[in-house]
Amino acid sequence: MVADGEVDTSRVTVKTYLPAYQKEQWQEHADQLGMSQSEYVKAMVQAGRRGFLDAPPDTAEAQPDDDTEGSGGDLRERVMAVLETDQHLDWDELLEALTDRIEDRLEDTLADLQDENRVRYSGRHGGYTLVEE
Repeated sequence: MVADGEVDTSRVTVKTYLPAYQKEQWQEHADQLGMSQSEYVKAMVQAGRRGFLDAPPDTAEAQPDDDTEGSGGDLRERVMAVLETDQHLDWDELLEALTDRIEDRLEDTLADLQDENRVRYSGRHGGYTLVEE
């Protein structure tokens, strides 16, 4: 059991299904980078999540990620602020602190877009799509 405020760093399994050709592409790229497929998928997911930091702030917790200085801009300040509070964080803990609530924000945004009939979820196609006018 994890106490309030602590991050559970135990390892768990994540399973997904994808076309065989895509798995082969991922494996080839992982091999080129000298990574296991598991390391590769984790790195790509984390890299993709970082892209969400560029989203415009729409909640009190959200802060912009100004990368115009070439060194992380506002992200540098955010990292420093998090480490002032929690002095020793591993990569995953630091990433979690910086991307806090992105899942909630995405879910709320998708719900709003669906309510406005601008986006719909297609179970048949397994994802979200724009509603054509």
